[in-house]
Amino acid sequence: MTRKTRIRAAVVTAAAVVAAGTFAAGAATAGPAQAGKPSKAQVASLFDTWNAALQTGDAQKVADLYAEDAVLLPTVSNKIRIDREGRVDYFEHFLENKPVGTKIQTVVNVLDANSAIDTGTYKFDLTDPETGEKRVVEARYTYEYEKRNGEWKIVNHHSSAMPEG
Repeated sequence: MTRKTRIRAAVVTAAAVVAAGTFAAGAATAGPAQAGKPSKAQVASLFDTWNAALQTGDAQKVADLYAEDAVLLPTVSNKIRIDREGRVDYFEHFLENKPVGTKIQTVVNVLDANSAIDTGTYKFDLTDPETGEKRVVEARYTYEYEKRNGEWKIVNHHSSAMPEG
């Protein structure tokens, strides 16, 4: 084999390796995972599932919608809830007010097939358990969702009362 032939063979081999790597990278990003991205409406509807869980009055059912390592920065508590026990504790107290949530404005960003963010404003109609008095709390929210083991879970939930409300 001549020197020129060896150089050509090396160039062809290098080009084939680069092409194969480029194809593999493209296939990894353009494959079924991208085709499986949820729509913005599907992500927005995850709030409806969460709100329906509130309506059951069962803090365990609400907590089931959160990932084990989820962070909850709740609307009507100063404590950050970083484990299931803390989230259940928060919802046991919050659910006493029979909350009914309604989105006012929502902005959804679908990041990929397994993660999305829903942020905006919502309001809660609350009923005082002792007096029956009704009140409305408006708040800003952010839900960060991840698909884990085929299920959408809340991994980060921040809710804070509107500062001018």
